[in-house]
Amino acid sequence: MHEMPMKSNVLLYTFLVLILLSFSGFAQQKNTNLDSVPKAGLFFQNPGNRDTSIVPVLIDAPSFYNYNFAYKKRLDSIQKAVPMDYNEYVQKYIDVYSSRKDMIGKMLGLSSYYFPIFEQALKAYHIPDEIKYLPIIESAMNPHAVSRVGATGLWQFMFSTGRGYGLKMDNFVDERKDPVQASYAAAAYFRDAYAELGDWLLAIAAYNCGKGNVQKAINKANSRDFWQIRQYLPLETRNYVPAFIAAVYIMNCPAFHNIKIQKSMMAARTDTIQVNRFVSLDSLATALNMDQEALCGLNPSYKKRIVNGTLEAPKRIIMPAVSLADYAVIYEVLNNGTVNGSMEVVLAANDDRRLKRKVSASVPERSIAYHKVAPGQNLTAIANKYKVEVQDLKVWNHLKSNSIVPGQKLIVSKQAAPGKSSAHNPKYLSYQGQGSRQQASGKL
Repeated sequence: MHEMPMKSNVLLYTFLVLILLSFSGFAQQKNTNLDSVPKAGLFFQNPGNRDTSIVPVLIDAPSFYNYNFAYKKRLDSIQKAVPMDYNEYVQKYIDVYSSRKDMIGKMLGLSSYYFPIFEQALKAYHIPDEIKYLPIIESAMNPHAVSRVGATGLWQFMFSTGRGYGLKMDNFVDERKDPVQASYAAAAYFRDAYAELGDWLLAIAAYNCGKGNVQKAINKANSRDFWQIRQYLPLETRNYVPAFIAAVYIMNCPAFHNIKIQKSMMAARTDTIQVNRFVSLDSLATALNMDQEALCGLNPSYKKRIVNGTLEAPKRIIMPAVSLADYAVIYEVLNNGTVNGSMEVVLAANDDRRLKRKVSASVPERSIAYHKVAPGQNLTAIANKYKVEVQDLKVWNHLKSNSIVPGQKLIVSKQAAPGKSSAHNPKYLSYQGQGSRQQASGKL
């Protein structure tokens, strides 16, 4: 008699529990969807040991409830050599960067100055143009950016890697902060990484965690697809590649997210001069009638605001474009100005915190050196061999392009001959215009 009501009660109770569970699941799914745009602290944890400046570390992307075909279509439209995949991980970083409107607006403004520098270096090594967006996630395009572990500059080079790719660090200069030098070093790294890994997303991952770690992940996953090996990479690197793709997206599609370009204070048109003596940037700024910080901002690699040029190793100064007539005003600073303090150069042994081997700023003078172009050689290879810049070779040899032919005789060093006084040689070596300005060379 009582068995039937008891079963009915049990069935009713079970039915109510199922309804509650279903409602709870629906609410949870709904909340996940509503929270798909990250808020402060949501989906993210303290990055701890990350080396990058502005890449938030994603714990892991939740289920993909907000697939956006418009974003995928835009990524497909801007894809060139580097795959621009769209998935939940990329979407998360699009959400992050699209919410940082002020930061991206500043990046858009800075890009008008820095991107031509990046593009020229990448082109010299036949690296895809899209790699120019990497400093956005590395340093927010701040040449003075330094990570917790010491990675420095726009491209965030560690000391040993930077030195391995020809960047100089001493008590006067840190070329990891030099936009030009560091860009060529980064391009050379990507050349090597792609040659070894054969995939641009893997090369980008290697830039973050090293080629060895990427190769280990490839071996574990038995795949060369980044998204297949992603789970075997360090946490930061898993997020690094999606963040890069999102940065490329947001820099190409700012209008869709109500992001406006903020004009940069960096000079759009500049001149580059090379000096073979010590020059004070503060004194030069005074002669140019410009703000000292602005001139130092164009030359961020000089630690003491002193350009330590020598006959053996001339140094570059970038300044706002001026007319030829204006050079008379700065002649005294470039050629006869004095610099207080020791001129002794101390090479960094292991980052700026430790200095070891000392060398004199006075170096032996050499005569002009020549190189005969061998079959298969290009300007980049010759510049690397003699530790000069491609642009120097072009100026010294009056080349209008990078084209050279076997048997051609090139000047690869333009210094004073032994025994001759430097007074008989150009104190001011050369200058070149960037952007729309024409190249020129000679002495004042």
